[in-house]
Amino acid sequence: MNRQKIEANELRVGNMHLWDNQWLVLTSGDYAAGHFNAMTVAWGSLGMMWNKPFAQVVVRPTRFTYEFMEQYDTFTLCAFPESYRKALQILGTRSGRDGDKIAASGLTPISSSLAAAPAFAEAALVLECRKIYWQDLEPSHFLDAKIERNYPKHDYHRIYFGEILAILQAASE
Repeated sequence: MNRQKIEANELRVGNMHLWDNQWLVLTSGDYAAGHFNAMTVAWGSLGMMWNKPFAQVVVRPTRFTYEFMEQYDTFTLCAFPESYRKALQILGTRSGRDGDKIAASGLTPISSSLAAAPAFAEAALVLECRKIYWQDLEPSHFLDAKIERNYPKHDYHRIYFGEILAILQAASE
């Protein structure tokens, strides 16, 4: 897919649609070393923090990708056209611990421009990020008791803020 680099203040996306309907693929690791993992994510945010454009993602410690997020400094978020929904379901329902789910998805990992973590050739949008902050969710801080329903196993997410280093978006045809 032909993509062009854009500045963070030029990014125009339906933020809620991106997270809730389109899904994103979070990938962490090192493409050059061939050591990385990916998973779909539907919870997170984009914005400005500490005068930096950021992407915020959450990962449960039980997920295989968590190990990569802890070990590596960069991650990518990739959005795909609807035609890749089946591939994204594979990345969201299988564990990289059990086999090569990226190969099973049919998606093509590629080198990122600034992050060690790979992007995907089929992605319409790529956000390359460098971790700048993390914090574990603290259930005693939930102000809405219904939030706890998302954690029947008490596997509370770790929140990662990543400074957006590069944004690549599908070029208009």
